[in-house]
Amino acid sequence: MSSGTAQHARRAPAKGRRSRPGPVVPAGGRARKGSRRGGWTPWLYLAPALVVLGGLLVYPIYQLGLISFLEYTQAQVSGGEPTTFQGFANYAELFGDSEFWNVVVATLLFAAVCVISTLAVGCALAVLLTRVRAIPRLALMLAALGAWATPAVTGSTVWVFLFDADFGPVNKILVWFGLSGFENYSWTYDRYSAFALVLFEVVWCSFPFVMVTVYAGIKAIPTEVLEAAALDGASTWRIWRTIMAPMLRPILVVVTIQSIIWDFKVFTQIYVMTDGGGIARQNMVLNVYAYQKAFASSQYSLGSAIGVVMLLILLVVTLVYLRLLRRQGEEL
Repeated sequence: MSSGTAQHARRAPAKGRRSRPGPVVPAGGRARKGSRRGGWTPWLYLAPALVVLGGLLVYPIYQLGLISFLEYTQAQVSGGEPTTFQGFANYAELFGDSEFWNVVVATLLFAAVCVISTLAVGCALAVLLTRVRAIPRLALMLAALGAWATPAVTGSTVWVFLFDADFGPVNKILVWFGLSGFENYSWTYDRYSAFALVLFEVVWCSFPFVMVTVYAGIKAIPTEVLEAAALDGASTWRIWRTIMAPMLRPILVVVTIQSIIWDFKVFTQIYVMTDGGGIARQNMVLNVYAYQKAFASSQYSLGSAIGVVMLLILLVVTLVYLRLLRRQGEEL
């Protein structure tokens, strides 16, 4: 037997032995069985957080919805009367109340102005941080973070003192500038001036989040792009509108949704600064209205129904906003 024939015989498979076929590998490069096992891995990591969120969110929302369908007043809380199922009677009573619809309109308008003002101030100061030197930038950051860290009750009390009719320094300064109409002027007496006062406080404690977040996004933009636009003669507003805003759109989506949720649920500022909703309940918003119904009037079922309505409104507004962004081709 020649050497070539012997080598060929050694390379040839033995008769009767069948080679085992390997697993069929899909285009992704992994076997299907392994991919199924790997698909559960992210859920295992998320399981602790999902359990915590389920306990903190799902169960309270379930209880909120359940109470909204019951007759649940102080008599049922104390055990004097049994709890009865009312169906949609609480919602029918709520929707038939004209004050409820006035509060809904006031809440939507107030929240919209707060969101727009917060985004405008936060974005403007974020751009300003990129154009000042280190010491002014540090001072502005510390002042903003101080406002952000101040508790809502404390901040509201300070603002009430600043605009106090008798001892507030704001009225005294305005009178010193020649505006005699602000002498002993009560900012919380008129409905619109009271809403404006609360608006100032809400923006003051909310803009730092927008400012810091947008500033971090601006610092991530390549400086060559901004320098090229400045060399071409683009103004600050044009650079923001045509370069920064499109590149920061994912960040702006986050801060906008957060601002909508926070400003729609304003409670502390309204309650503290207008003494529970203003004169003749003229500065009522949904959160304060729900509190008044549930705890001041002991109509816990109506308060729960208002909470459910607020949750649905927030979901609808957020989903509509995200849908509009998707239509514009944004990746979320």
